[in-house]
Amino acid sequence: MEKRVMTVGKRRRSLAAAAAVLSGVLVLSACDDGEAAGPAASGSASATSQAQVDEAAEQKTSKAQITISPENGSQNASINNDAKVAVTEGKLTEVTMTSSEGTAVKGEIAADGLSWKPAGQLERATVYKIAATAVDAEGREAHENSSFTTVSKENSFIGNFTPEDGSTVGVGMPVSINFNKAITDKKAVQGGIKVSSSSGQEVVGHWFNSTRLDFRPDDYWKAGSTVTLKLDLDGVEGAKGVFGVQQKTVTFKVGRSQVSTVDVATKTMTVKRDGKVIRTIPISAGSPENTTYNGQMVISEKFKETRMNGATVGFTDSDGKGEYDIKDVPHAMRLSTSGTFIHGNYWGARSIFGSVNTSHGCVGLADVKGAGDPKQMAAWFYDQSMIGDVVIVKNSKDKTIAPDNGLNGWNMNWSAWKAGSAL
Repeated sequence: MEKRVMTVGKRRRSLAAAAAVLSGVLVLSACDDGEAAGPAASGSASATSQAQVDEAAEQKTSKAQITISPENGSQNASINNDAKVAVTEGKLTEVTMTSSEGTAVKGEIAADGLSWKPAGQLERATVYKIAATAVDAEGREAHENSSFTTVSKENSFIGNFTPEDGSTVGVGMPVSINFNKAITDKKAVQGGIKVSSSSGQEVVGHWFNSTRLDFRPDDYWKAGSTVTLKLDLDGVEGAKGVFGVQQKTVTFKVGRSQVSTVDVATKTMTVKRDGKVIRTIPISAGSPENTTYNGQMVISEKFKETRMNGATVGFTDSDGKGEYDIKDVPHAMRLSTSGTFIHGNYWGARSIFGSVNTSHGCVGLADVKGAGDPKQMAAWFYDQSMIGDVVIVKNSKDKTIAPDNGLNGWNMNWSAWKAGSAL
């Protein structure tokens, strides 16, 4: 048997060859792309291969492009208009919207399949998720998802307005809006509110302070006209980081014209309907110690019976209790925020009406306890009056009522009123 002996040099060359083979195996395992390593597998060839793969994948992808608003992760989204889904080069087939609690939000895909929106207003300070599916002309599906948070109560404001939608009011009724947060950008907010009348009268807004904005024409509304209030405040930044959420249209009717004039000196009230006197009523106004404000006042509330406690308006005895506390004042109608009413009076002698001013600043008319007799002067006037009617007080020794004390902006001249507009 022939015995072969491997020299050291030959052994080293064999190990080197084996290492080279193993190296090739390792390269193949790491890349795992079926291409051999070495000079034949260039970088440009690899890039070309990846481009071909991407192009092939793109050819299999739906052409439908879905857009969801608001953008994913948005904060302080509108509760009215922000949420929507649209698609190009395709049609929507399914859209689901849920709150963070899993509550489904109703919505409908448009007839043309190109858009979707919620059926109603969203909740404030709520996280919503939208998932949308669409198909292109080849039937290939596309999907898109988004999540956003609606504006919180802390970061939003609303305006409480009067009169109510669909109501009928007197000719003196202003549109009065009270915001629940202070407004610093009055121009932006007023710009989002429009008040117009079918009469064609110019209507201007006036800011009394940072939370109250009233609208009125130069003179009383025309009888029989229709007034429209449009609130387009959704997304309007009223103060830093505080946004409006209201978007609605309100209309109200102006009824017949009724303006009543209380003459404190003669202790009578003359009631005019559409410019004609329909009745003169004896009254008892504020006593010399507690005079009644002069000026044009608007009826803002009506109560068949109500409680009047002097302590609530500053009339107290030494013990701190009200100088009066009448729990069933009949046929009461508010004329000011500070407590001026025109109301029935059953506790005073009949002889005071038309002859002596005895009240704490209100205007009293003869009445009976229980407000049950329609023949009483107070009952008649109550039945003939509506919210927004005007009561003018003259010849009192008191000052003219402040324009912002109640709905009484008519006590400001037109130039001063317009000067309070932010536009």
